[in-house]
Amino acid sequence: MAAGPYATKYLAEHGATVIKVESLKNPDINRAYVPMAGGISGINRCGIFNWCNNDKYCMSLDLTHPRAPEVARKLVDWADIVVENFRPQVMERRGLGYEDLRKIKNDIIMVRVSSLGQEGPHALLRGLGPFLVGLAGFTPTLGWPDRPPIGPTTVPYTDHLGSLYATIAILGAIDYRRRTGEGQCIDLSQVEAGVTTLASAILDYEANDRDLKLVGNHHQWACPHGVFRCQGDDRWCAIAVFSDEEWQYLCRAMGSPDWSTDSKWATVESRKANEDELETLIEKWTIQQSSQEVMNILQRSGVRSGIVQSAEELVGDPQLEHRHHFRSVEHPEVGKHLVEAPAFVLSETPAELKMPAPCMGEHTEYVCTEILGMSDEEFVELVVSGVLE
Repeated sequence: MAAGPYATKYLAEHGATVIKVESLKNPDINRAYVPMAGGISGINRCGIFNWCNNDKYCMSLDLTHPRAPEVARKLVDWADIVVENFRPQVMERRGLGYEDLRKIKNDIIMVRVSSLGQEGPHALLRGLGPFLVGLAGFTPTLGWPDRPPIGPTTVPYTDHLGSLYATIAILGAIDYRRRTGEGQCIDLSQVEAGVTTLASAILDYEANDRDLKLVGNHHQWACPHGVFRCQGDDRWCAIAVFSDEEWQYLCRAMGSPDWSTDSKWATVESRKANEDELETLIEKWTIQQSSQEVMNILQRSGVRSGIVQSAEELVGDPQLEHRHHFRSVEHPEVGKHLVEAPAFVLSETPAELKMPAPCMGEHTEYVCTEILGMSDEEFVELVVSGVLE
């Protein structure tokens, strides 16, 4: 749904020819997710699908058809890399496991992005990103001490982390093949990709036998640390103070109120001991100004701060506009809409976003006749037989 598609999105935007294989019987299930453009349901109108599949071709191939392997073999013989995002053993059941692919092309690179890896006691566990967030250890960090943890979150963190690791692994495998002439199989676990971001928590447990606890927006070594209500409806600014020196910066930015000189605010430890009271006092200052004003004042004063932006504000953010982070593409069914560029810019070969996400089977004929070199007669026969849809 996301980990494999995002990895191939990065490659497509930097010049790779990426062919997405789906079928009407088994489309990418992202195509059924909301939101849909204009609130109108349709297999080509899903915002999430269109967000992570731009600059790819889509071929509609029914892999359950007895003749599908002959087309699949042509694809593998053409390709440098095969990326799959299924549960383990799905590709083997289709005769498309790594050993099967090597018989077609011995230097093929296969990327297997799954929930928990290809082997192990829980490898066959079914899961999606929001649920893998719990398995990866994120959930104990999300929530408040007096409430249950928040989860499963709607943000599939492990998908996004997994896609980055997959991209790096692909580049490493390509370099290895250039040097040795040999391909390889990349076995990526989304949960393990997520675990890598919790290094400090794991180290704390290993060294101090101290486990993660729900602390809301608070931080173990910082105070104040959280989001504070500002002027307006549901407007907030995030503030983080990690040292006593930064605390003095914050006090001066707020106009050095009388209460700020109390000794119980002098150190991080004493501020932590009175954190709720401190947040109430700070919010009496932030609520009098807009979130943008609070951020500007604090940033100029040397305090870490940032407004909590809505989707509308992100799209109009001047910094993101300057970096061309959101690009406009014209979709044949949805019309003009934004897609997201990579968060990195290569100075000599920057990403080029040229095509919208494909409609279902939009490029089947092009892939078969122009890329795979099938004759028109062969293509028509495969369509009539139901292999191609």
